[in-house]
Amino acid sequence: MQNIENEELELELELIEEEEEYGDLYEWHEYKADPRQEPIRIDKYLMDRLKDVTRSKVQAGIEEGFVMVNGKVVKSNHKVKPHDVITVRLRRPRNDGRVMPENIPLDIRYEDDDVMIIYKPAGLVVHPGVGNHNGTLVNALAWHFKGLPIVEGTNEYPGVVHRIDKDTTGLMVVAKTDNAISKLAKQFFEHTIQRRYRALVWGDFDEEEGTVDEYIGRHERNAKMFAVYEDGSHGKHAVTHYKVIKRYGYVTLIECRLETGRTHQIRVHMKHIGHPLFNDKLYGGDKIVKGTIYTKYKEFVDNAFKMLPHQALHAFSLGFVHPTTGEDKYFEAPLPEYFQATLDKWEKYTEGRLRK
Repeated sequence: MQNIENEELELELELIEEEEEYGDLYEWHEYKADPRQEPIRIDKYLMDRLKDVTRSKVQAGIEEGFVMVNGKVVKSNHKVKPHDVITVRLRRPRNDGRVMPENIPLDIRYEDDDVMIIYKPAGLVVHPGVGNHNGTLVNALAWHFKGLPIVEGTNEYPGVVHRIDKDTTGLMVVAKTDNAISKLAKQFFEHTIQRRYRALVWGDFDEEEGTVDEYIGRHERNAKMFAVYEDGSHGKHAVTHYKVIKRYGYVTLIECRLETGRTHQIRVHMKHIGHPLFNDKLYGGDKIVKGTIYTKYKEFVDNAFKMLPHQALHAFSLGFVHPTTGEDKYFEAPLPEYFQATLDKWEKYTEGRLRK
């Protein structure tokens, strides 16, 4: 029995940092103790903050090393002190047939008997998780399409064969039959799906195009982030090809083509080569990385942040082999209006600088 449990645990750990197509089995949450926090047991502290979690599960998670205080694993009797940073890893709830159908509008760009192409707006989470039990794309799919198939061995959410980050916009494919989900999942696994993203990043490039070939794994100090590692001992192989679309002086619009689909791949790779995504709060793009020290420039950037209030990343195109007909299917989605308006704003600023 113990060997079986160990094998299951090893399998889950292997899947924790699996590719973006299948999502993480766990969600990470971080709490910072108040400066006036009185000493309190870590299990009691978390019970007051985690919803729908029993004390026994909290204690089991602590004993399994899923709770850290200031980056170190602790025991259930550890006392939380002022300014402590508590990191918690919680398993995403699996679909047990009780996903709540919700009448959330779907922006459907194409549909046939096997597949559906949808446009995901910023702010829409793909599947339920801790803190996002409803209001997700999966809840919407459960309402609009009864009986969608699931991918075996994954989080078992109907019709979902891949995902994109909450605040990333763009195209996704949904499978409507068992055959479709099987064949599309295989294409994602074999990296034959064609995906191109548009990203506004900080800084200019010396070259017109390039490739980032670096391993990506969970960040060692911030559980919400991923980072580049030298080899596969801490990360998984990831390849991002990029080319310059338009230069705006202090920022650049690029197109990224993915060979692999690691979580946060474009965001992490661009950060690694010194070009974090514009307004990417998690990876340092939400502050001025390139530019001048003048007040007017700071005001300009702040206004641009307000126009594009999340990381400037858009899933621009999606191509795959149709699971039934064998045809090559290809779809594109223009940038959101506010994204394009932000580019127009940068273009005017750049033109103004050149005229001076």
